[in-house]
Amino acid sequence: MTENIPVQPAAEVHAAPEIQATQATQVHLLLVDDHPLVRDGLRARLETIASITIAGEAGTAEEALSIAASKPVNLILMDINLGTGNGISLTARFKAEYPHIAVIMLSMHEKTEYVNQSVQAGARAYVLKDAPAVEIIEAIDTVMAGGTYFSSGLKKQAANSDSSQVLTQREKSILNCIATGKSNKHIARELGLSVRTVETHRLNIKRKLNIEGQADLIRYALNNAAT
Repeated sequence: MTENIPVQPAAEVHAAPEIQATQATQVHLLLVDDHPLVRDGLRARLETIASITIAGEAGTAEEALSIAASKPVNLILMDINLGTGNGISLTARFKAEYPHIAVIMLSMHEKTEYVNQSVQAGARAYVLKDAPAVEIIEAIDTVMAGGTYFSSGLKKQAANSDSSQVLTQREKSILNCIATGKSNKHIARELGLSVRTVETHRLNIKRKLNIEGQADLIRYALNNAAT
């Protein structure tokens, strides 16, 4: 799991720099990756698209924040691993200080915890680095239209990781109990809840995770419960 670096409290929320009305739908893209070759490849592919303007490139969090403060950035392609920090913490920083900027996370990691942390930090998309360029372009189009996007191999995980659908701490506790095979009655007794409350939490968990049957819920709990 990526290291959770504390996010410094934002001194202020920065307003979006003015963008000409004729460019209202233009993507002003900031590339954030600590490998120049990766940035060069992304720039070469994306700057050929008329609707995308490369606003800048950054190899560190400090460079990224500096560019965002001075240029009309409205979208970031963010590497999850940066040489002097991590993209998840930087995404949370951008969400707090520059809420008008959307973030697409680029990562080599397929594990659920990376997807979850990225989405909870504020990323609107999660694209694997080995995905074809068309996926990055599709992610950009989707995010700029107000949606969320996840690489094809992560779509099921993505549905479980929607920032508005994150499980509460109580629901996570119940999920852990389900993973151990405990009945609703046992869970209720252990957590000091009524059986009906536990049943309601189970229904909410299934709804949030797009799970239908009890067998699928148990399988998910076994695969994702905290250890």
